[in-house]
Amino acid sequence: MTTGNTQNAQKKIILSGIQPTGTITLGNYLGAVQNWQRMQADFNSIFFIADLHALTVRREPAEFRQTAINFFAQLLACGISPENAIIYFQSHVRQHAELAWILNCNTYVGEASRMTQFKDKSAKHADNVNMGLMDYPVLMAADILLFNSDLVPVGIDQKQHLELTRDLAIRFNNRYGETFKVPDGYIPKTGAKICSLQDPTAKMSKSDPDQNATVSIIDDEATIVRRFKRAVTDSGAEICVREDKPGISNLITIYSAIENKSAAEVEREFEGKGYGDFKIAVGEAVAARFKPIREEYARYISDKEYIAKIAKDGAEKAAVLAERTLRKVKKKVGLTSF
Repeated sequence: MTTGNTQNAQKKIILSGIQPTGTITLGNYLGAVQNWQRMQADFNSIFFIADLHALTVRREPAEFRQTAINFFAQLLACGISPENAIIYFQSHVRQHAELAWILNCNTYVGEASRMTQFKDKSAKHADNVNMGLMDYPVLMAADILLFNSDLVPVGIDQKQHLELTRDLAIRFNNRYGETFKVPDGYIPKTGAKICSLQDPTAKMSKSDPDQNATVSIIDDEATIVRRFKRAVTDSGAEICVREDKPGISNLITIYSAIENKSAAEVEREFEGKGYGDFKIAVGEAVAARFKPIREEYARYISDKEYIAKIAKDGAEKAAVLAERTLRKVKKKVGLTSF
């Protein structure tokens, strides 16, 4: 997929979305976005801002709108290229919501209510346990199945949702005839899970109230290095990956992903050095990686017309592909068409 609506038939289709909440963190970057950038050469790539999914949590409209635009600009700054991938806003392609409704009618309540993330998010947002929280995995299934996706990059916390997607595709195919491609998960070998700098037993999260727990791709160098200096480490002084050393293990994971080195290489590089030296080295490596991204982001975010054009073009390309699937689905379930 290089230009227009053409896809390379020899390449597999890979699809992924990211919710526009806050800014893209180091965890998002190493766990997803960096891999997206690499995938563009090897796959027919479709990437979107999952703004419909983000509505499950109450947000101030003007701030939410700006955050979504910021996220789009950050993806461009990270090297997600409209020449090599389709990139768009989920809400700009109506077929996502239409297919989600049809899939809802083929999803059992028990399946949706068993989703671990639904239970977790319901506990976190007890004052707003809306249907969107329960229906989130069905919309995710629609996202994936619309484009006959072969592969879906998923973190550990999304594997259950992908399994539901596969179940729904198989169920629909058995009931109505071959319609959907059953997708597989794609889990990168490195950087799949980056943990909080303040609680290395928890995933790094944009919503963490402790600012020192996360690093953003558009943070300045001083902020990045300072937060790594404050990162929680473990007892002892040995720099190595061990189950009883989650803090240092997390920092080694980050450094190895940024510097493209194995954990063993990192351990040898810092053998005999202290935690303080290692934390500064990790912070400086991350800051160096993010400097050009931060500069590109500043350029993109100052040109709203360009962002609008790229988003519109991406949505149009996505809609053409999505409509092919949706038209077939509507016919299979017996909806009228003239």
